[in-house]
Amino acid sequence: MATATETPTSNTHTQEAHWDGASKPFRVGYGKLMMWYFLVSDAFTFAGFLIAYGALRFSMPTWPVPDFVFKTLPFDLHLLIPGKIAPLIFVTFMSFVLIISSVTMVRAVQEGERENKSGVVKWMLLTVIGGAGFLGCQAWEWSNLIGKEHMSLTTNPFGTHVADGTYTVDEHGIPYAPGVEAETFEAGESYIVHQENGEWIKRSFQTVDQPGVVQKQEFGPRAFGALFFFITGFHGFHVFSGLVFLLIIALNSASGQYAARKNGYEMVEKIGLYWHFVDLVWVFVFLVFYLI
Repeated sequence: MATATETPTSNTHTQEAHWDGASKPFRVGYGKLMMWYFLVSDAFTFAGFLIAYGALRFSMPTWPVPDFVFKTLPFDLHLLIPGKIAPLIFVTFMSFVLIISSVTMVRAVQEGERENKSGVVKWMLLTVIGGAGFLGCQAWEWSNLIGKEHMSLTTNPFGTHVADGTYTVDEHGIPYAPGVEAETFEAGESYIVHQENGEWIKRSFQTVDQPGVVQKQEFGPRAFGALFFFITGFHGFHVFSGLVFLLIIALNSASGQYAARKNGYEMVEKIGLYWHFVDLVWVFVFLVFYLI
């Protein structure tokens, strides 16, 4: 048996040495390991929210059409193309901004590994700008939905509607042109209910619980507004928290605090893991709310 003064001659002895109090198991710092634990638990939280949304979404006979709900642009730019809509342009732009901020975060981590303080600070500040731009876009989207579309936690102006056996608008929410054959519907299908020029267009969709029984509903399902604001708001809170930590770590980097540790700016790498997670979650939120 090897004594304390003998050199380990097996992988077993080497592995045991890594689990000493002053060593890093798996060669991963304690802080980075705890960040991974947090991200895994947070992923389960977001997964629960999105699964709940999906369960409600597919259990209801009517649901807002994303192409219609998210068609507006800042400064009413969508009005420049009358008779047509350009769905999801704005949310695509804000998603692109967030993804680009993830690229700049990668560059900050790379510069940290090279112990390049100025490079770390520069790329982290660009990441902050990207994250702030995303939050600004989200703030405009919320204000538009609340102020102009009158959507709230309990009121959803985006329902669906049918009349006389045919849809009155196409799949993008645009009324059919004269002479164009409208798509027909079956019981339980639906289309747009909306507010225009400050007045409610009180249309209804048809559902049939019993033969010959037609039910009417003036608004869309309440769950849509509540789920949208809660889930996107929860993600927005993660982005805001990340911006705060990014700024703090950028300032510490600029002061030379991490350079003195000579550990490849590990703190920058840890906040980078969090930021990439926030970007990845948004991909799933985008898929669920804006594409399905």
